[in-house]
Amino acid sequence: MNWREPKVYAIRHKNEDIRANSRSGGIFTALSDKVLENDGVVYGCVLTEKFEAIHIRAENAQDRDKMRGSKYIQSKLGDTFVRIKEDVEIGREVLFSGTSCQVAGLKKFLKIEYENLICIDIVCHGVPSKNIWKEYLKWQQMKYRAKVIAVDFRNKKDFGWRDHVESIYFENGKKVNGRVFKNLFYGHSILRPSCYECKYKSIIHPGDITIADYWGIEKAAPEFDDNKGVSLALVNNNKGEKLLEQIKENIEWKKTKLEDSMQTPLKEPFLKPENREQFWKDFYENSFEYIAKKYGRYGLANKIKAVFRKIKVKLIR
Repeated sequence: MNWREPKVYAIRHKNEDIRANSRSGGIFTALSDKVLENDGVVYGCVLTEKFEAIHIRAENAQDRDKMRGSKYIQSKLGDTFVRIKEDVEIGREVLFSGTSCQVAGLKKFLKIEYENLICIDIVCHGVPSKNIWKEYLKWQQMKYRAKVIAVDFRNKKDFGWRDHVESIYFENGKKVNGRVFKNLFYGHSILRPSCYECKYKSIIHPGDITIADYWGIEKAAPEFDDNKGVSLALVNNNKGEKLLEQIKENIEWKKTKLEDSMQTPLKEPFLKPENREQFWKDFYENSFEYIAKKYGRYGLANKIKAVFRKIKVKLIR
C-alpha cells in the first residue's frame, strides 16, 4: 500500500563514473545493482540499433547499463509483463523500471502484489509521437548524407546536466549537436493525446520508488548542485524505503522537502497546445525542414531571433 505522501530524497551515486554515465544522479544503477547482487533480474528500456525504444530483461550489469540515459520516445513492452510474471512466480527478485502508466499496467496484468517485485516509475513529461522521431532522424541523414549510428537525447558529458542538447553521430564521423527535437518535445504538440489527461501527473505514483532529475536542487539541497546530475527519489511505501536503506552505502543522500521539489509533472499534466491541430496539419503537408524551422527553432532566422532575445533580456536587467 502506497503512502498518501512520499518521502523525498536528493541522491547522488558515490561512484563518479556511474554518475557521469547516468542521466541524473545514478539512483537507477544503485537500485538495480542491489537486485542483481541478489541474483535478481532487471527490466528496463534500451535504445536499439534502429533507434527504437524497447524493454529488455537483464541478468547482468553489462545488459543493465544499456538502460541508462534518457529516451524521449515510448518503449515497446513486447512480452515483458509475461516474462516478469514467470520470474516472480519462481521466486526471482525482479526490478521493473518504466513510466507510471507502464507500472500501473503491469500491476493490473499481475492482479496480485508480489513481495519480490520492485517497481520503479519515472516522472514523465509526456510521450512524443514515434513518427516525429523517425522523420527527424531521416531529415538529419538527408542533411548530412550519412547514416546515423548513435544518438544521445541529452548529452550531459559535453554540456552538463542542466542543459538539454541532443547529439547525433554519423557513419562518416560527423557529429551534430542541436535542440530541434528537444524544442518540439517541450512545445508539447507532439505528445500523445492521453498525456494531456494523465492521472499520474501528481505526487501519487504506482511505483515503490519514483525517480527523476532533481529540478529545484539549488533550493532543496544546494550542496548537491554541481551540474553533474542529481536524482530525485520519491519513496512511496515500505518496500521502497527498505530498498533505499540497502543502497545507502553506495550513495550520497539527503532527505528534502516535498514543497521544494515540485516540478510541473508532479502537479498536473501539460495543457494541450492551441496550435496542436495546426502542427499536425503542417507535419503531414510539409517537409520536416519546414517543421524544424516553424516549431523547432531551426535555421539562421531563428538563431538571429535568439540573439536579439538575449540582448533584450540583458538590456532589461
